[in-house]
Formats: sequence, structure tokens, C-alpha cells
Amino acid sequence: MLAFFENLFGMKPQQLNGVLFSLLTNVVLAISIAIIGFWLTGIFKRFVIRMLKKSDTDPGLISFLGSFLSLSLKILVVISAITQLGIPMTSFLTLIGAAGIAIGMAISGILSNFAGGIMILVLKPFKLGDEISAQGEQGVVSEIQIFNTYLTTADNKTVIFPNGPLANGTIVNYTKEKIRRIEWTFVVSHGNSFEKVQELLSSVLTADSRIQTKNAVIIGLDKITEQGMHLVVRAWVKNPQYAATYFDVNAATYSAFEKAKIPFSKG
Repeated sequence: MLAFFENLFGMKPQQLNGVLFSLLTNVVLAISIAIIGFWLTGIFKRFVIRMLKKSDTDPGLISFLGSFLSLSLKILVVISAITQLGIPMTSFLTLIGAAGIAIGMAISGILSNFAGGIMILVLKPFKLGDEISAQGEQGVVSEIQIFNTYLTTADNKTVIFPNGPLANGTIVNYTKEKIRRIEWTFVVSHGNSFEKVQELLSSVLTADSRIQTKNAVIIGLDKITEQGMHLVVRAWVKNPQYAATYFDVNAATYSAFEKAKIPFSKG
């Protein structure tokens, strides 16, 4: 058996034991470097984020820098672990170069997303906490990372956007401005007096203190169809009050119409 191993590896058992011990030691050290390194990376990232929060740094920038710092430190940890295994970095880089085309395409996408993240932080089309609509999705921005932006939808789903396409696409920001216009459409049956309906709607809006009086309220007859008269109501409110005002005015209008015996269209 000993002769078999001597012929197979070209070394004596004592030398083979030394090589295996050295290899096992390097593997254990490499794993230890990776585990401890990733653990220290998490601690350092949280420490830096806490310091940035205390300095009133922009929340979006904090999220981006935290993601960038974590990725950079993890790459250094991986390189250190590979070096500990005794793999020369020149050989490692040669291996990477052998897959040049595939890696080049991947890096192209990564760099595009990284550049998109920089553009978002510099141009500030939105910030953390803003409600936006982009690429067919709508929700609140919960995180801006180095390569991706996270959105939380109204039904608590998480949507992840690559920063490159997001920065270069169309973005609708619903919370950037202080006030926002609400539009209602009510359809009432034929035979009702437009002036009476208009007066009733005006009283409903006047009773709601959230309606901005500095901006004109519009109550107009949009069109007349077989269904009835289509009335469009437009009013301005503070942005955070948009949804609540919309639903409350709907409920108040229904009650006012019912009390005044003004029927809605049944068409």
C-alpha cells in the first residue's frame, strides 16, 4: 500500500503527510478568513451606517454607500481566502481572462447598474420614502443599493429594479411635490339639475378642510351620454392627504346625494 502511494504521488509517506497537513491547514485558515471576514464586514458596515445616520446624511446615500462598502470588503475577503489556499493571483486572473467574453458582458451590465445608481444619487429623481411608478410598477422606495433599487408596493410586495434601466427609463414621482390634484368623476341620471348637483358637490368640498382653497376647485360637466351627466371634480390637497381625502369625499358625496335624493346613473 505504501509503495502504491509512493508511485502515485512520487513522494514518501512522510512527505505526503506534510503536504496534506499543509493543505488542510490552508483550507481551514481560508475558511476561517472567509467566515471572520464576512462577520467583521457586517459589523463594520452597520457601524458606518450608524455614523452616517448621526451626521444627517441623505438616507439614499447611506443605503448606497453601505451596499458599496459591503461588496468591496467581501471582495477583499474572498481574495485573501484564495491567496491563503496558495493559489497565485496571476493564475486566478488568467482563469478569469479565459472567460473574457462572458465576464465582459456581465461586467458591462454591472457597470451600467453602478452608473445608474450614481445617477440616481446625484440627480435625485426620487429618495427613500418617495412613492414612484416605473417600469409598470408602483410603490414606495425602501432601499437604494449599489446595483439595485427596492420598491415596496401597496400590497407589501418587494420589487427590485436594476439601477441602469431604472435611471434611463421614465419615472413618475408622486410625492416630490407638496400638493397634488385629485380628480373624481360622478355620473348622475338625466333629469337632475346640473346647478343643484354642482352646488351640492361644492358644499361637500368646502366642508373638507383638507381641500386647498388657494388653488381653484373645478366642478364641470364633462360629457352627456345615455348613462347620464358625467361630472368631473378637480381639487388640490397636500400630498400625504391624497388617498384619505379621495375616499372621504367619495363617501361624503354619496351621503349628500342620498339625502338630497339625487340618483346616480344605473347604466
